[in-house]
Amino acid sequence: MRFLRLISAAFALAPTAGCQQEVPQVSPPPQPAAFFEEPYPVRLIDRSRFDVSYRPTQVRNETGMAAGTIVIDTESRYLYLVESAATAMRYGIAIGKTGYSWKGRATIGRKTTWPAWYPTDDMKSAAHGIPNRIPPGPDNPLGARALYLFEDGKDTLIRIHGTSEPWTIGTEASSGCIRMFNEDVIDLYARVKVGAHVIIL
Repeated sequence: MRFLRLISAAFALAPTAGCQQEVPQVSPPPQPAAFFEEPYPVRLIDRSRFDVSYRPTQVRNETGMAAGTIVIDTESRYLYLVESAATAMRYGIAIGKTGYSWKGRATIGRKTTWPAWYPTDDMKSAAHGIPNRIPPGPDNPLGARALYLFEDGKDTLIRIHGTSEPWTIGTEASSGCIRMFNEDVIDLYARVKVGAHVIIL
């Protein structure tokens, strides 16, 4: 397992940038029954179009980390939530594009359901005309949930979040954030507490 030999090297690296996505113009499908209490439609994806390994799966815990820890393997495009000494939940993710990826250790500083998105100044400079705020909803780049990563008490601008671009899962797509299918990040959000440790390798 490659986790243990990479963890020490990952801690020394610093964050680079936040998230950036285009906002697609797509008409929302009917609200799935499983998410009828959500304030906005949750667009379920056709998982048959993605590698089967990106489906949420309980696997053997080979991270060596304590229960409640999130371990992100950027090379394999997996996020692991450690459940116990024996097991972990594995999810498929998208990671930062070359030059924007972030590796190291952080904590979950806060959690938000259906967050608004505020592009950074760098993002607005790179994409002229982008608004200062994109409100919550199915077309919001952060999707249905966001977990905010903090380092030494400061916001890194890196998030684990849902996405309005599910076709990017399994790729290098973001400006540093970790993207998940919306239904997967809803599941992860319910399992993770503020203060949880996050290791990105």
